[in-house]
Amino acid sequence: MHFHTSDLHTDEVVIHAALELSKSSWLLAIEASEHNRPSLHHMTGGDSRTLLAKLRKACNQFECRTGKTAKVVLCYEAGYDGFWLARLLENHGIDCLVVDPASLQVNRRARRVKTDRVDVEAILRTVIAWRRGERHVCSIVHVPTRDEEDLRRSHRERDRLVKERTAHTNRIKGLLFTQGIRDFVLRRRRKPLDIDLAGLVTGDGKRIPPRLKYEVERELQRLALIDEQLAIIEFERDQASPHCEDSEKKRRQLMLLRGIGETGAAILARELFYRKFSNRRQVGSYLGLAPCPYDSGGSTRSQGISRAGNSRARSTMIELAWFWLRYQPKSQLTLWFQERVKGQSKRIRRIMIVALARKLAIAFWRYVETGLVPSGAIVDHA
Repeated sequence: MHFHTSDLHTDEVVIHAALELSKSSWLLAIEASEHNRPSLHHMTGGDSRTLLAKLRKACNQFECRTGKTAKVVLCYEAGYDGFWLARLLENHGIDCLVVDPASLQVNRRARRVKTDRVDVEAILRTVIAWRRGERHVCSIVHVPTRDEEDLRRSHRERDRLVKERTAHTNRIKGLLFTQGIRDFVLRRRRKPLDIDLAGLVTGDGKRIPPRLKYEVERELQRLALIDEQLAIIEFERDQASPHCEDSEKKRRQLMLLRGIGETGAAILARELFYRKFSNRRQVGSYLGLAPCPYDSGGSTRSQGISRAGNSRARSTMIELAWFWLRYQPKSQLTLWFQERVKGQSKRIRRIMIVALARKLAIAFWRYVETGLVPSGAIVDHA
């Protein structure tokens, strides 16, 4: 799913370190190449100065003992602290690997020992094995730059606001439905504050109760605020960033394909194609659209897609697959889909749309990297 592009140098001297992060405290484990037991260091959560001082001290002590200069490779799990720490360490010459926590192997006993010490030592053993070339022990997360990470804010906030808008809309309809008002419709083009509740009549022919009316009015006010913020965020999302020219070029390139709008192009360019992939398998794996077989003993079956990786990009690709069928009816991928679902049930169509999404993601990757237009696709040139 994830990969790291740094080269392995087996002849270089390396001090391995691991960091267990929490809100209140950090636990650092350092293991020099000739030591068997790692040294543990407790520090206050977020204290990056102490962390850097501990790592520099470990390097100096190692150089005094051996006369050799060593570099530090530190590893921690991706989580609440995000990627700022990885960028800080890289700026100070420390190689930092960020591990996907879901990829780490854990003890499957019903009751297992779990402490910060056990966890940090497990991470340390994992990074040592990964450095030896054992890529199966974990998945390394690609660390975005500060500008790449900031560029995602707009479409992610928009997703949250769309969900909030749906929740308020359903709340309003539910409140009125309890009074027998079934024909109330909230249209997107109609401003919520322009809606007159005084003319609504309940199922028994009376005006809506005053407290219910006030509650619905407050919900409409919240809805109006969300619509206002959505307009601002969508304008912000569509503004090009001068610091990420490559991803912005890919965003504009994707929008030329009929069926891909501003939202879909922004999510794909900033969540998926901002990074480099070596082959089509890595594209499908990063999206979690790769097949996950189960073959043990006499049992052989498919468990469906892995659903690992970027869930936001995966759901966007499945939505774009449905749009692709509508707006690209003569493309080769659409014809491939129609041929296989002809005469099949709706369940089969839902299964096959996932396969189409995987094929589309690979076709889009080739398109933004090499300019190869998907076969039969309509391109709306600007």
